[in-house]
Amino acid sequence: MCDWKASEHRKPLLLFGARQVGKTWLMREFGRRYYQGCAYVNMERNTRVHAFFEGELSPADIVQKLSMELREKITPQHLIILDEIQACPRALTALKYFCEELPEYHLMAAGSLLGVALHQGLSFPVGKVDELRVYPLSFGEFLTASGESALAEALERHDWQTARLFHARLLEYLRLYFYVGGMPEAVSTYLETRDFGRVRAFQQSLLSHYRNDFSKHIPPALLDRVRQVWTALPAQLGKENKKFVYKEAGGAGARGKQMDPAIEWLVASGLIYRICRVTKPALPLLSYGEDKVFKLFALDVGLLSAMTALDIRVLVEGNRLFTEFNGALTEQFVAQELKARGDCELAYWSNDAGSAEVDFVVQQQSSVLPLEVKAGINLRAKSLGVYRAKFAPQTCLRSSAADFKKDAAVTDIPLYALGLLRGPFAEL
Repeated sequence: MCDWKASEHRKPLLLFGARQVGKTWLMREFGRRYYQGCAYVNMERNTRVHAFFEGELSPADIVQKLSMELREKITPQHLIILDEIQACPRALTALKYFCEELPEYHLMAAGSLLGVALHQGLSFPVGKVDELRVYPLSFGEFLTASGESALAEALERHDWQTARLFHARLLEYLRLYFYVGGMPEAVSTYLETRDFGRVRAFQQSLLSHYRNDFSKHIPPALLDRVRQVWTALPAQLGKENKKFVYKEAGGAGARGKQMDPAIEWLVASGLIYRICRVTKPALPLLSYGEDKVFKLFALDVGLLSAMTALDIRVLVEGNRLFTEFNGALTEQFVAQELKARGDCELAYWSNDAGSAEVDFVVQQQSSVLPLEVKAGINLRAKSLGVYRAKFAPQTCLRSSAADFKKDAAVTDIPLYALGLLRGPFAEL
């Protein structure tokens, strides 16, 4: 965001992300730290300001009216924040004119259901905004928030000697992260209280808020299907074969035509990630994806563990947490860590017979590499061998609770390092 502020080609910045991932806090804190003032408006709560965006959409006139509304003169040294912007479609349209006519003003906008609104046809100022996707705190950010910034920095610079010295401590933090997750309030609740009960209470409350959002924002014809997909998510990920099966979510008669709009709503809202099967690991990776064969993951491993009602006692039982539900939490963790990196396209591969499956295929720049995820320290990977024999990749990746190791065929990356390593995996 500092790069955005300093850029000569800066445009209004749109932040995307699910409810409670910290978009509002991030914008307001950035305004507090780096600007003389912060002109904040919640477009969902303050409907009076919608009238400012009627008519010809003059940015100068809008700024003047916002100054009167907030009783503070807004200057180019202020940060203007339009939160929940999807509640006022004309405000989204106005971003184009801020970009063209008033570029000296710094403007950010966000919305918990902005992605849904755009998916459903809300006009988007193409080419006139910068975009930033906001995710839950990554494991590296969780380490830093826990006072372990030195460990996080060691992993960033590939300091495997230090990682081995503190391997047990890093696995302990990883177990905590699987339970607490990365939703900002869950993390702050844990760090302030060390009370797992309060963490879980917050997570359950947030899940309830999400379900309430379904009722408020989803067309009635789609509502039951969205609930079915959301409710089925833990069971689908807990299977040995984690491929999403329509009829297991929506009943024997469920088909893609009925379920896909519900899945797309959840993807657009930021609540789930969809990762497709590829038939060939080539560039560009997603052009080889199969639309009807995919896995679904939740936005946060802590919320997934809350959805599964995971017993707190599992935390203290060695590596059992990693292997629960057929390793569902481990694969979930890897999916969200790779998503949050921002430099990966993700898919997975399985052969036509269904006898071999590689958990992820990762595109970074011009490299496409298979990544096998192991929930424990048993590193046998039959499917990776099948993949190697078929496609002969330059290297294969494997991530587990084991230490870093590299040989001619496979690079073993500890789970806790996946999201922290700087640079492409192919250069390790």
